[in-house]
Amino acid sequence: MKSPETKLSRSSFHTILLVEDNPGDARLVEEALSDPVRADTLHTVHTGSEALDFVDQRDEYADAPAPDLVLLDWHLPGKGGKGILTELNDDPNHDHIPVIVLTGSQSDREVREAYELNANACLSKNSSPDEFEETLRAFEDFWLSAARLPCDGEES
Repeated sequence: MKSPETKLSRSSFHTILLVEDNPGDARLVEEALSDPVRADTLHTVHTGSEALDFVDQRDEYADAPAPDLVLLDWHLPGKGGKGILTELNDDPNHDHIPVIVLTGSQSDREVREAYELNANACLSKNSSPDEFEETLRAFEDFWLSAARLPCDGEES
């Protein structure tokens, strides 16, 4: 099921793909990153297969923009975040896309595993909604403002 875009903000335009099966967590991310000043766009999908279709611009996502950054729930049903991260990293067309893992687990093993699979960061969803929103704003400040993403260097 294709979900609507959520417009975001900041000085340069980025396309962010959120892969989150929990509607409550997806809403928290969408609300935390929504800012009428930003020009970024957040696209939300709910399964690993939708995520891969989106990044490969297949099927209902044939006209989707290429994501500049992926926010990936580690505990997706099916392939899970581990499988999606592995596929993205194994594909030379997508291995440059920064992937930020979202996890509700406190397991050091899972965090280590995500980094071993080249996740760019891991964010905990195990906090209160206010703390999670604060974490997302810190993510936004760094990844969408301070950091330079691969798309920023492309010629138009």
